[in-house]
Amino acid sequence: MTRTQAIVLRAAALWTFYVWITRIWNIAQDSGTTFAFKAVHSILAVVSIAFAVAILVVASKNRRTAKTSG
Repeated sequence: MTRTQAIVLRAAALWTFYVWITRIWNIAQDSGTTFAFKAVHSILAVVSIAFAVAILVVASKNRRTAKTSG
């Protein structure tokens, strides 16, 4: 994995964190939404953030491997 590819993956993961944390914060503050809506979107946020963590881990490990082998 090139440095540029790793940067793109990390940027996508950080963007995902930002979007979902902001989204959940806004949903939590909105008294006009139902519990079901909040629950579904919280689950979506957790899954998306888990994928973002996985992306960060993969990008970091691949960059470390590329640095040591090349």
